[in-house]
Amino acid sequence: MVDRKHIVVLGTGKVGRLVSWFLATSGDYEVLAVDREAAIAAAAVSDADGRPLPHSRSATADIGDEQSVAALLRDADYVLSCAPFHCNPAIARAARSTGTNYLDLTEDVAVTKTVMGLAKGSRQAFIPQCGLAPGFISIVAHDLAQRFDRLESLKLRVGALPIQPHNRLNYNLTWSTEGLINEYRHACEAVVGGQLVSLPPLEDLETITIDGLAYEAFNTSGGLGSLAETYQGRVQRLDYKSIRYPGHRDILKILMDDLRLHDDPDTLKRIFERALPYTQEDVVLIVVTATGDQAGRFSQESYVNKVYNTTVGGHRWSAIQITTAAGLCAALDLHVAGKLPATGFVRQEQIVLADFLANRFGRHYVRGASQAPAVVGL
Repeated sequence: MVDRKHIVVLGTGKVGRLVSWFLATSGDYEVLAVDREAAIAAAAVSDADGRPLPHSRSATADIGDEQSVAALLRDADYVLSCAPFHCNPAIARAARSTGTNYLDLTEDVAVTKTVMGLAKGSRQAFIPQCGLAPGFISIVAHDLAQRFDRLESLKLRVGALPIQPHNRLNYNLTWSTEGLINEYRHACEAVVGGQLVSLPPLEDLETITIDGLAYEAFNTSGGLGSLAETYQGRVQRLDYKSIRYPGHRDILKILMDDLRLHDDPDTLKRIFERALPYTQEDVVLIVVTATGDQAGRFSQESYVNKVYNTTVGGHRWSAIQITTAAGLCAALDLHVAGKLPATGFVRQEQIVLADFLANRFGRHYVRGASQAPAVVGL
């Protein structure tokens, strides 16, 4: 008899739906998919023909309300939050009160610090930032860093881009609009001169070339997760930037600075969702570059990967859905298998890259693995 862990997935939109499908079809979990809308929750645990998936059910709830969430978690082993980042403090508090292991996808720095505080002295695990960036990008960076006797720099670059953009922003919506705007607005943690610092978003523009194609990259918030805190004093320069097609950043500066939408995210969200179409025809670009001393020689090593949208289980999924959901589900699997600390705050850099890529969900990153060089010009 299979001892299935009971999992509650909160938020079954773009990413939560795939998370629910991954876990329900694995055969190893009992899944409760929860959303504010019954139809959306039910679709997350249904197959391509609309039939219910095995070992799963759906429910509706206010996923931002701590008491409502706590009622759902009383018999759960894990809660996986795919909800908007501002819901996560209430969800994490509910998990703390019920003794439920907690995982999320947040890129928000303040939310993560709240989760870190709740993890102190806890009898369960708190594993935030389990997606792509933060998440997988930190796992890769930590793996590269271990190969150096002295670490000089770690440069993390990620982009979720439409394959065929048709507007002057050269961009389509591929994931959470709120999360996108959040990373454009807030200060960016980094390490400069070995010290933890805060850098302004949308600055430090650079050119990056991958497979002969030129992109731009600039500071955005949240992508480092806890990596900056972990590596302060151990690296001279550590930063994270988002990859976009050339010209995107300059238009953002007009919107955010000249039109003062930096202080009006609700209006900016309405503009983006009215003017930028959603697409599943996307590609995720991942570039991590480390420099430092190896056996007395100043050296560089890089990880470069492209992950494309594809069909899984009869559904078409975007690359950002696949990479984000795979990160969350792999972290869950590894914790269940005892490969991560059982209790307290668990950082993404504590996940071993080889374990992640060998995992049934983490393997979705292997499909696009590439050794093609990336050239970053400052």
